[in-house]
Amino acid sequence: MAFPAPSLTAPARDITPLARHANTARLRTASAAADARLHSGLFHLQSSPVTVATTDLELTRVRSLLGARAARFDLAVLPECTSTNTLLGERASGGAPSGSVIWALEQTAGRGRRGRVWRSKAGDSLTFSLLWRFTTSNALAGLSLAVGLAVAQALEGLGARKVQLKWPNDIWLDGRKLGGILVELQQVGTRCAAIIGIGVNLLPPPAEWIDQEVAGLSQALDRTADGAEVLAAILGTLGPLLDRFSEDGFAPFQADWMARHALQAQAVRLLDDRTSLDAVCLGVDPEGALLLDVGGSVRRILGGDVSLRGAR
Repeated sequence: MAFPAPSLTAPARDITPLARHANTARLRTASAAADARLHSGLFHLQSSPVTVATTDLELTRVRSLLGARAARFDLAVLPECTSTNTLLGERASGGAPSGSVIWALEQTAGRGRRGRVWRSKAGDSLTFSLLWRFTTSNALAGLSLAVGLAVAQALEGLGARKVQLKWPNDIWLDGRKLGGILVELQQVGTRCAAIIGIGVNLLPPPAEWIDQEVAGLSQALDRTADGAEVLAAILGTLGPLLDRFSEDGFAPFQADWMARHALQAQAVRLLDDRTSLDAVCLGVDPEGALLLDVGGSVRRILGGDVSLRGAR
């Protein structure tokens, strides 16, 4: 999942809760086999078949766990798809309502920042996308950070500890990557649709398969992490947060985000395709911009195709 910089938030005042559920898409049984890709934050093992019966069961479980909150989400569970963001983006262009969700039990070609590929296997990781419509695209800065905060709070609510956030869109667990967020925008006139892709490792991949330290949610719990439970927890937290975000932007969430900031006051290296910049990380401002101390001067980083890593 490729992550556009945090240049997303909007005063939206007319998000209407959904009062219906979508019928589960009837797809044929699917299976996939792929090797894990280096540079992936999520991983993919040899796949086993996922049936439509499985998707029906998972859909029912998520709705049950959400309870009354399920009415505002139009949820579809698929055995497999290439990219939930791509598929939901197509549905958004066709008029899908705000609150539409696609959860793929297996994702074979998810998009990541800097050309990375995100793959997932049923039971090993959770990959889904949520459509949220805003009345304007102005002042959408900080949306990916706010979404990351909602994910962290949801995981903490399930019992996870040491959940951290790294600007602009990574979820960490005790210093290791646990998941990530991809936000893509569609603009129609003054209105804007945000396709919010979220991936969380439920189980950790073999260390030799990934070029960075990674974690699985099961490592933070006293039990095996369950995809339906995690999805329901994240959606239940995201709904109210996006309502508040639509009205007030990122500013109300700045302090809570900073409380989980993985690299606060640490020496870091900001990278792009051409240059690198060594600095001390000061956190984020009320619009979600990254603040760096570079030789005693504060620089405000709005985004772009950059990676922020602890300086070695």
